[in-house]
Amino acid sequence: MEKLKVMVVDDESRMRKLVRDFLVRQDFEVLEAGDGEQAVDLFFEEKDIALIILDVMMPKMDGWQVCREIRKHSKVPIIMLTARGDEQDELLGFELGVDEYISKPFSPKILVARVEAILRRTNAISSDSVITAGILSLDKAAHQVKVDGQEVELSFKEFELLSYFMENQGLALSREKILNNVWNYDYFGDARTIDTHVKKLRSKLGKAGDYIRTIWGMGYKFEVEG
Repeated sequence: MEKLKVMVVDDESRMRKLVRDFLVRQDFEVLEAGDGEQAVDLFFEEKDIALIILDVMMPKMDGWQVCREIRKHSKVPIIMLTARGDEQDELLGFELGVDEYISKPFSPKILVARVEAILRRTNAISSDSVITAGILSLDKAAHQVKVDGQEVELSFKEFELLSYFMENQGLALSREKILNNVWNYDYFGDARTIDTHVKKLRSKLGKAGDYIRTIWGMGYKFEVEG
C-alpha cells in the first residue's frame, strides 16, 4: 500500500522537522513548505495529499489565506497550528472548514494521533480490525474484547464506547464529542449517560479500566501509562 502524503506548512524549519520525524515514524510520506505561497503551489502540483498541517503565522501568505485558497478546490483535511490561543482564531478556522485546531506548544505524539484519527474518519486509512493497548485488546470484526487474554462480555454500546476510546488514545475527549460519535447527533439524552456507561465499562475491564481517565469538567482520556 502506498504511503499517505501529509503536507507540513510552517516557516520554522525546526518545527517542520519535529513534526516530520514523528509522522515518518508512523509511515507517512511528508512534504514540507516554508511559506503559504509554496504550500499552495505544492498542493496543486501533488494533487494526492491526504492531509495538511498548516501554521497560521507565515510570510507571503498566512494560514488563513492558504486555507481559503485550498478550500475553493478541495475538502482535504486541514489541521491548523497557531501560537495564539484566541477563541476568535479558532472560530474563524472552523468557519473556513478546518478539521482540527491545535495551539503551540503541543505534543507531537498527540498531533500524530489526531492525524490518524482524522484519516480514519475520512476513510483514508482503514481502522485495524484488532486494536491493542496495554493488557487490553479489541477485535472489531469478531466484536470481542480481552483483558490479559481473558474475554470480557460488553454490551453493544459499551463496545462502541471502548472502540472510540481506543481509536483516540491520548486525546482529551469531551462528553459532547463522545455523544456525537458514539450515540450520534440524533441522541437527545443527557451527557450523564456517558458517565454511567464509563462506570460500567471500567468495572468490567478490571485493571484495564484504569486506562480510561476522567478529565474533570470536560470528559475522558484513554491512555496507557508508560
